[in-house]
Amino acid sequence: MIKRSSETAAHAWQLLGGDPALMAAVEYGGAEGVLPARLPARELARATVTCAALAAAELQAARRGGGALPAVRVDDGAVAAAFTSERLVRVEGRAPTNFAPLSRFWRTADGWLRTHGNYAHHRERLLAALGVPDPGPAGDAAAAERVAAELAGRTAQDAEELIDAAGGLAVAVRTPAQWAAHPQGAEVARRPLLAVERFADGPLRRPLAAPDGLPAAGLRVLDLTRVLAGPVATRTLALLGADVLRIDAPWLPESQELHDDTGLGKRSVCLDLARPADRAAFEDLLATADVVVTGYRPGALDRHGLSPEALAERRPGLVVGQLSAWGAYGPWGARRGFDSLVQAACGIAVTESAPGADADAPPGALPAQALDHGTGYLLAAAVLRAVTEQHATGGTRLARLALAQTAAWLCHGVVADEGEPEGDHDARAHLTEGKGPLGRMRHARPAVAFDGSPCDWCRRPGRLGADTPVWL
Repeated sequence: MIKRSSETAAHAWQLLGGDPALMAAVEYGGAEGVLPARLPARELARATVTCAALAAAELQAARRGGGALPAVRVDDGAVAAAFTSERLVRVEGRAPTNFAPLSRFWRTADGWLRTHGNYAHHRERLLAALGVPDPGPAGDAAAAERVAAELAGRTAQDAEELIDAAGGLAVAVRTPAQWAAHPQGAEVARRPLLAVERFADGPLRRPLAAPDGLPAAGLRVLDLTRVLAGPVATRTLALLGADVLRIDAPWLPESQELHDDTGLGKRSVCLDLARPADRAAFEDLLATADVVVTGYRPGALDRHGLSPEALAERRPGLVVGQLSAWGAYGPWGARRGFDSLVQAACGIAVTESAPGADADAPPGALPAQALDHGTGYLLAAAVLRAVTEQHATGGTRLARLALAQTAAWLCHGVVADEGEPEGDHDARAHLTEGKGPLGRMRHARPAVAFDGSPCDWCRRPGRLGADTPVWL
């Protein structure tokens, strides 16, 4: 392994409350030609995985009664594979569908618009907002012509507001300067990358010493997240030994293809919290949970008594992780969002446009959904650090992260290495394959690595929602 710049990782580690001296345990190496981009996506990916691995090693040392920290190894090739894991997964040789026909850039009367229509309810709202008849998913290629015609006669910001008002997902493509001048962009710029706090009292929880176990062994994690960032965080906790139980609403199913990637190591159930029996099952799980991670837009779960304050009242001593797209503040605080939309709104798509591209060429994108993955690894690190500190001082802990804050860090805080990535990296060395409940499965190996860490997850994912709502 060779030493590489750790300035960016050290900054994030400091925000997590970590001891700067522990950075000396990290070794960097691996292929350099990964995640090529105009923005320092490679360094963001490396730094966020570093923080997750270092937090895991720190907790491992604490559970062994102190002593030397296990050496942490960060391999750029493994990190790049992990950051594109949803593209690399195969079940019985089948490749996933990453973006539906209505999830793309569109020309408007004055610029570009980015939409997201991967989920049925979002595509239906997009079409309804524009007055386009819904032909069903099989007819989306034809519907795209109508959508294009409708958007060509509107300004990007008018279309953004129209579709958002209908519950759909669309943002005008903005330059970095335009985002900085936007009220939400200005609010984001005033915030740190992340925040971790002791926000309520709680008992001192000391798990049994685990000299030969994994750092998160014995932790019970309720995973109320969707799509990528939150599931990446909880997938990481599952790798490290936590019992992770993902909970979805029956009427809001997740993509099975995404779960094939992010469901590694987890179990999955469907519960409707408005039904008394399902609510009772959830409360039974919460009564002995150690961690709750939420990834819905701010306020969406409050009506179910799942705000951090309500959770702390029912289960003092929890670690709560909250994830959002735009941050729980500002005029867009309650808006839905995805990585691709945040890239478009905050100037990343413009920055990543090909140099000298034709005026009619659409904006660009990062080589991975780096905001999702990077925020996911930071959230995992925040949870692990909170557990470590909780063992010493107790309390109920809260970690808050947002894709837009990670985007601001990428654009203004991440330090780029000297030299440019040389092109796409061959990920095959960082893939593994085996039999699972869904058949033969290929997936990316874990990027989080330290002395004694697992080389793979304990189980491969099954059908979403097919498990029983009980702890192991």
